[in-house]
Amino acid sequence: MVVVQIQRRAGLAQHSVESYFGRVRSALGEEITASLAVAPHFSRGFIRRLLNLFWAFQFRHCLTHVTGDVQYLVLPLCRRRCVLTVLDCEILERLKGLRRWLVKLLWFRFPVSRAAVITVISEETKRQLLRHVCVSSERVVVVPVSVSENLRFKPAVFRANCPVVLQVGVKHNKNLPRLIEALAGIPCLLRIVGTADVKLRQILEQSGIRFEVLGRLSEAELAAAYEECDVVAFCSTHEGFGMPIVEAQRVGRVCVTANCSSMPEVSGGAACLVDPFSVESIRDGFRRVIRDEEYRNSLISSGRRNAERFNAEQIAALFARIYSLVDECSSLRVSDQDWEAAVRARCRLLS
Repeated sequence: MVVVQIQRRAGLAQHSVESYFGRVRSALGEEITASLAVAPHFSRGFIRRLLNLFWAFQFRHCLTHVTGDVQYLVLPLCRRRCVLTVLDCEILERLKGLRRWLVKLLWFRFPVSRAAVITVISEETKRQLLRHVCVSSERVVVVPVSVSENLRFKPAVFRANCPVVLQVGVKHNKNLPRLIEALAGIPCLLRIVGTADVKLRQILEQSGIRFEVLGRLSEAELAAAYEECDVVAFCSTHEGFGMPIVEAQRVGRVCVTANCSSMPEVSGGAACLVDPFSVESIRDGFRRVIRDEEYRNSLISSGRRNAERFNAEQIAALFARIYSLVDECSSLRVSDQDWEAAVRARCRLLS
């Protein structure tokens, strides 16, 4: 069986989706061959997206998987032979008016209706998707993100007097202004993965805390950054998944993360949960993991166990079952209603 994974053309700061599905392709068994097709144009502006749609038309007879972020590329494909991944619905929370209506229509409602099976990366994303679009919940399957093999457990002595705090990401939802305010007055070194704009640098400089901006990192460099830190900060206001939580757990570092969205689910109860909208809550969380050695060690120990859930082979095996399910159902010579009923029945067996 051959499946074509259709992927966005990624920008310099985008690599998470690409890395994730690269691991999926590497771990698929011999019975399934996954080929990669990268969209020729960045998904920006009407003309580029239209050209991407014409390009995707060539795969209309293939077993296909649109791997997220460019959901509209499902539209020219064969519904009965298509898998769609929705990474999150956060954009619908930010946009308003006509633009939100268009995005909801072309990135969510129409694409979801044009796919046999929709995969999401967390139960939280599934809840959000079902809230925004009308689709059978049985056709929406949760397939979590796997952890990079570059990340391995590395024990270290915790520097309680001045811990190194690693923050991965600088987007608006990463909540850096509150994190910086919370860390002010706590002796630490804040290392930030990502590029800091003028506004963020100004906030950092005015806070009085020690900081380093690491810029964009390769997977190997990111793994080294995790190993060199004491605490991982991930107090986002919203996440479709929250990969840094699991990455921290895999390396053996304590994580302070938010008590909302997908983060409690992903952390598996093995992280310090705080209210991301409260500076005081964030500050109390950091103080506790720095001062309470027993609490910190218990989170690290349970975090290592939780990270085992995100094994690349297990996740690839689930995708293999989904591809086989879609391929089998696509050959049924039945009405659309009976075909969808068959898909739903088989999806129930995946859980």
